Amino acid sequence: MKKLIQLLTEKKLTIAVAESCTGGNLSALLTSENGSSVYFDRGFITYSNQAKMDMLGVNANTLKNFGAVSEQTALEMVQGVIKNSSANIGVSITGIAGPTGGTKDKPVGTVCFGFCILGECSITTQYFSGDRYSVVEQSVAFVVDVLQKQL
Repeated sequence: MKKLIQLLTEKKLTIAVAESCTGGNLSALLTSENGSSVYFDRGFITYSNQAKMDMLGVNANTLKNFGAVSEQTALEMVQGVIKNSSANIGVSITGIAGPTGGTKDKPVGTVCFGFCILGECSITTQYFSGDRYSVVEQSVAFVVDVLQKQL
């Protein structure tokens, strides 16, 4: 995490995030260091589908056709983060932390991520194992790792 903070600070970059299954844990980690207002712009905790639509502009048809846990939703979430913030970097996380909510197609531990870094957007899905806390922890660690590598 210290490396990520150093990279953001040195490059004068700001970050904003949208979290669903992680419930603010990424925002809490990013703001846990003194001086975080230099690089942290804002966080959206959009747990419900309505919040995703209201706060980030996620299309109702996207949620209906692909579900809240999908790369399509993660992409619209991160695009909404960029649109509704002044950050250079946007991140979105939407997934199934469990222990309930999983299906055959989307088991517990399925987490979709969106990244927009200096105008370049990408999406990915990861599959984590363990209990709810572990899935949340692994999701946050994944974001930190991706951003450190990308920056």
